[in-house]
Amino acid sequence: MLQSIQDYFRQLAETNPSWNFIYIYDPVQTARVLDGLWMTIILSVVCVILSVVIGVVGALLQGSPRRWVRSVVQGYIQFFRNTPPLIQLLFFYFALGQFTPSYSPDGWLEVPIISNVGWAIISLSFFAGAFNVEIFRSGIEAVPESTKEASESLGMNRLQTYIYVVLPLAFRVSLPSLNNNLVNLVKTTTQAIVIAVPELLYQLVSIYNDYSTAQNACMVLMFLVYIVLVGILVLGMNRWERGMRIPGYGA
Repeated sequence: MLQSIQDYFRQLAETNPSWNFIYIYDPVQTARVLDGLWMTIILSVVCVILSVVIGVVGALLQGSPRRWVRSVVQGYIQFFRNTPPLIQLLFFYFALGQFTPSYSPDGWLEVPIISNVGWAIISLSFFAGAFNVEIFRSGIEAVPESTKEASESLGMNRLQTYIYVVLPLAFRVSLPSLNNNLVNLVKTTTQAIVIAVPELLYQLVSIYNDYSTAQNACMVLMFLVYIVLVGILVLGMNRWERGMRIPGYGA
């Protein structure tokens, strides 16, 4: 069956060169696509998790009684929300990357301790995290003051109130906006190509640079893969939202 499919697409490339699905019948190109897909999944999953953690922590710090803490968080938000993620990737990798320590595994070659993949994760996570901070802040503000006062009357301190009372309710309010931001984050991972992260777009561009007739086929695959990835995320978030719904809170 697999051989028949490969033969069909090999013949299609011969009869219609503008539609060369070389990654289907050439095992070398298939491996490149799978490596790129795996890297895209890793980038997406890690960045989604880190951005949510940053959002939760940042929203807590925004309510700090210390003014300088709130100012630092606000400065972080303004920096990452008001500059393009592409510029942020370049800044982290080329500017900050010059100041990171390196090591020499063979005594000759100097290798930075943070690779291009690491910088992509850091940059994209902080980018999406800045939006998540504001999303969670609005969710926290939607929790009634009477609810917070009730928890404090039971002997909870501010941190306990935030973790056990405010955050679970704020999550329910924030999920629709969080869903949109995480979808945008997954799509933004394609910009990691500018610092040579070998994700899916990087690998597909490399393939059609080697085989110009494969350009159309590569872009079709790119389109389909992101429809599937984003679709899985949206379905998962919607299911989570329905499961966490409490009457009177959230959408």
